[in-house]
This record gives sequence, structure tokens and C-alpha cells, in this order.
Amino acid sequence: MPELKNEKNSVRSAESSGARESTKAPGRMKNKDYEKELKSLHIELVKLQEWVVQTGAKVCVVFEGRDGAGKGGTIKAITERVSPRIFRVIALPAPTDREKSQMYIQRYLPHLPAAGEIILFDRSWYNRAGVERVMGFCTEDQVQNFFKAAPLIERAIIQSGIILLKYWLEVSEDEQTRRLEARITDERKIWKLSPMDLLSYSRWYDYSRARDDMFAATDTDQAPWHVVRSDDKKRARLNLITHLLESIPYKAMPRPKIKLPKRKKAEGYRPSDRPVRYVREKF
Repeated sequence: MPELKNEKNSVRSAESSGARESTKAPGRMKNKDYEKELKSLHIELVKLQEWVVQTGAKVCVVFEGRDGAGKGGTIKAITERVSPRIFRVIALPAPTDREKSQMYIQRYLPHLPAAGEIILFDRSWYNRAGVERVMGFCTEDQVQNFFKAAPLIERAIIQSGIILLKYWLEVSEDEQTRRLEARITDERKIWKLSPMDLLSYSRWYDYSRARDDMFAATDTDQAPWHVVRSDDKKRARLNLITHLLESIPYKAMPRPKIKLPKRKKAEGYRPSDRPVRYVREKF
């Protein structure tokens, strides 16, 4: 697959060229331009939502990437203007003792989409190929078994009628450092910096090797990996959403004309004399 080969090479070249490549990149996108483009994409996401509901389509989107690559922000940009009942975000906690004893993929299967749903996995079954492998939470035999099983399971998912998309958000070393340091000093972001993130930070190249092995084993014609450069979060979000929309054969569905009905008359209603506890208007 030439296109995917180019994507993989771009990830490796980004690591090797470092600052030299970043000097060629366009400047940070302005908020005004970002909001304009995002508004247009939100309109298309609403059309996608209506198409999924009316056709009974099933969509599953997997988001993976390094810590600080911007997965959460990208998912928020996607879900900002759509229904949480249709666009459902799945971010599973660490497995319980019972789940650890199950078939590995078992805990993820109940969350796959039914008709009329779009499921967004904020990390997924690929934990086994990434954090679990790098941090020693599983054996190498379990990793190799996962590499063999994942393409077969994904084939079964696709054959069941689910549209499966897999995204890897790639961030440079310098930008990851900047973002993680910002979490230390920003009270709004400190919750994002877990002890596991600190341990993972020092193992950049272990994660690089794990990512490369994961691509080699699970980047298939039926379920390819799509790599998104995310040093500029705004551009990354717009590029990913655009690609997502282009990858699904949705179309605008007919809508009935909407007109607000007339309100009924008060018919004797009077406001209650009971005191109301209004929130203090500080602003």
C-alpha cells in the first residue's frame, strides 16, 4: 500500500529530522481560521450523524498515539456539536481482575456500535501493543498472539457491517515535552498527568519500536492505520475530521421544514408564590 508506506516513512523521518523538519512546517493556525474551518466540518458531522441514524450505519473510530498527542482534544472537537447518544466516546479504565482473566478483546466487544451509532475509542484494544507492552503489563507471547489475532478480529468487525477507522496521532519529542510540562503548571490540566505518563515519558524510543511493530502487524488493506501529525493541534483536528468524513460514504439526508408551533394560552396559570433559590449572579 504506497499511501500507508508514505505515512509510516513520514513518522520515522519526523523523528530523525527533528528541528530541521519543523522549520519547514507552516506557522500555527490562527484561531479565527480554525473556528471557520471547524464550523464547516461540524455541519458535515451533523449530516453524517443524520445519515447514520436514518440508514442504520455502524461506525467505529479508534484513536491511538503518544501521550500528549492530542487524542482527547480531537475527540472533543468531533463531538462538540453532535448528539452524545449517537457519537459515543469509550475510554475504558484499567481492566479489573475479572477482565484480566477474560479473552483480551472481550472487554472491548460490548462497546462496538449497533445500528445508528458512531463509537469513538479513546485508546482501544491496541493498549496491548503499546502501553501494556512497553510497561511490562503483558508478556511478549501475549503481544505476538495479539498481533496475529487483531487483523482477524478486525476483519470480522468489518464483515459484520461496521465501518472501522484507525488513527495514530504523532507528536514530536519537543512538542510532547512542552505539552507535558504545561500540564504540571496548569491547574486545569494537572489531572491529565498520571504516574504512568511520567514513566512513559522517558521511554520514547521504546514506544517508537512498539508503534513500528504494531504498524507492521496490523496495518492491513482492510483496516489501515492513518497517521496524523499533531504538533499543531488545530491543523491536526481539521485534517483528521476531514479524512474521517471523506472515508465514510455519507450524504445529506432529506429534512422536513421546521416551524415552531404557537404557544398555548396561559389558561389561568399564575406563577407560584413559593420562594425560588436563584443562583447568585456574580457575573
